[in-house]
Amino acid sequence: MYLICGLLFIAGCKQQTPIAKINDENLSYFGDKITSDGAITYEDLQVKLKADEGLDNIKVKAKVTGVCQAKGCWMNLTSTDVANDDQIFVKFKDYGFFMPKDIAGREVIVEGKAYKEITSVDELRHYAEDEGMDKEEILAITEPKEELKFMAHGVILLN
Repeated sequence: MYLICGLLFIAGCKQQTPIAKINDENLSYFGDKITSDGAITYEDLQVKLKADEGLDNIKVKAKVTGVCQAKGCWMNLTSTDVANDDQIFVKFKDYGFFMPKDIAGREVIVEGKAYKEITSVDELRHYAEDEGMDKEEILAITEPKEELKFMAHGVILLN
């Protein structure tokens, strides 16, 4: 009887393993530290930009499709749920921060300004070079392109 009570006492004093929960340790922050509260989907952003030329202080959850391989100074994002070729080009406010170059396929939440802009052939070729495209692909870029763009002041990289 005393042996059983002693074993129960020792077992009761043993430290309990904490229950796993999502917290800051599961996230990486770049630029201003932002929260995920109020983030919309990539599809919702596209709908909002059809009705508006620009949106300030908006948060979007999306999947990274490419990152500048020179220094991480821009990235392309797309839907986390729908397979498509639509992308938004993201730069970082005042070149104040850069993203890791190996995050293609991962999800992020970005906060900042979304807008439409015509990108020149020279700029498109520059970005293609940064992305590591070969010379033939770069020279095949011959027309300017209207793009969805985003100037982010903060990014959360979801791990």
